[in-house]
Amino acid sequence: MLWVKAFHIVFIASWFAGLFYLPRIFVNLALVPPGSIAERDRLLLMARKLMRFTTLLAGPALALGVWLWLGYGIGRGPGNGWMHAKLALVVLVAGYHHGCGVILRKLEAGTLQRSHVWFRWFNEVPVLLLLAIVILVVVKPF
Repeated sequence: MLWVKAFHIVFIASWFAGLFYLPRIFVNLALVPPGSIAERDRLLLMARKLMRFTTLLAGPALALGVWLWLGYGIGRGPGNGWMHAKLALVVLVAGYHHGCGVILRKLEAGTLQRSHVWFRWFNEVPVLLLLAIVILVVVKPF
């Protein structure tokens, strides 16, 4: 079980690293001047590659989490309300990841016009989700 936990933590940390940086690329894309096609294309290429890599990391992170939850019974039974809250937040993380993909496709198509300020706020969402998840797992407040 400790090996499964260790790899789960590694994949979660790696997944979140991508979720922290991808919206930062979106901020930079929002700041690209209209005529800078080469800069825009370079940033879009970086975003596509990071999205692909982050998606590949999310799969094992989620699979190992399910393995811990179902296979070892972690967070099941009475007094484990924290796990239900954590799982709800994990669904939000997966939704955020999906939302990044939608935003990337719209940026590629040129159909999304958001300000760099909007993307800066959007960039803070995974930080708050990770903070809440770690507090739930470590403190187990309910």
